[in-house]
Amino acid sequence: MFNLENKTAIISGGSKGIGKAIALKLAEAGANIVVCSRKIENLENCHKEAVENGYEIDIVECNTSDKESIKKVVDFTIEKFSKIDILINNAATNPYYGPILDSEDSHWDKILDVNIKGYFNFAKICSDSMIENKSGKIINVSSIAAKTPLEGLGVYNISKAAVVMLTKVLAKEMAKDNIQVNTLAPGLIKTDFSKALWDNDEIYNKIVKTIPQGRMGEPEDIAGMALYLSSNASDFITGSLFTVDGGLTT
Repeated sequence: MFNLENKTAIISGGSKGIGKAIALKLAEAGANIVVCSRKIENLENCHKEAVENGYEIDIVECNTSDKESIKKVVDFTIEKFSKIDILINNAATNPYYGPILDSEDSHWDKILDVNIKGYFNFAKICSDSMIENKSGKIINVSSIAAKTPLEGLGVYNISKAAVVMLTKVLAKEMAKDNIQVNTLAPGLIKTDFSKALWDNDEIYNKIVKTIPQGRMGEPEDIAGMALYLSSNASDFITGSLFTVDGGLTT
C-alpha cells in the first residue's frame, strides 16, 4: 500500500529540512525523485546524502517564483520519467519578521509569489501529466501558522492560510481526474528555518513546555505523513489538512 515503485515525484524546496526528509522517505519507498531548489550547493549536498543512503535522485535548480523555472523542472521530469505522479509543494520564503502593519509591498510580493503562486503554478504545470494518466497526488506544505497567527510572521501566516484554501479548491476541481490534493501543516520543526528557536537552550526550553509531547518535531516526523499522502493508502482522501505538531494546536 505504501510502495511507490514506478512512481515519479517532484519535491520543491527539497534540498534540506522537511523537503529533504520527504525526498529521502519517498526514495526509500521506491519512487523516482526529482528535487529542486534555488541553491545548487544545497542540491549537491542533498544528492550526496541520498547516494550515501543508497538512493539515486535527480536535482534541478529552480526559483519557484518564476513560472519558466518551474516549467524547466517539469519538462526535465517528463523527459526522463515520462510522467509525474506526485508533487510536493514545499518551497517557501519569509523575508520579513515584525508587525504586519510595518510590512512593505515587496515583502507581500515575495512571500505570495513563492508561497502561493509558486504552489499554484507547479500544480498547474504538473496537472497535464496527472490528468492524462487519471492519477496524481499533490501535497501542499502549509504550517500551523495557517491555523493560529505566529508572532511577527503576519504575512507568512496569511500565505500559509491561503495554501489551505488553494488545496481545497484544487481538490474539488481535480477530483474527477482521480487526483488527490491535501495539505500538511507542520508545527515547530527543527530546521534551519526555525534555528533561532532551538539553537538557544533557554528559548528551546520555553517552547517545548508549550508542546504536549515535550519536544520539537524532526523533519522525519513530517516525511511519514507525506509518504502516506503520496501512496495508495490515501486514495479516498482529498482536500484535507493534516496537522503534525505534537499536539501544540489541539
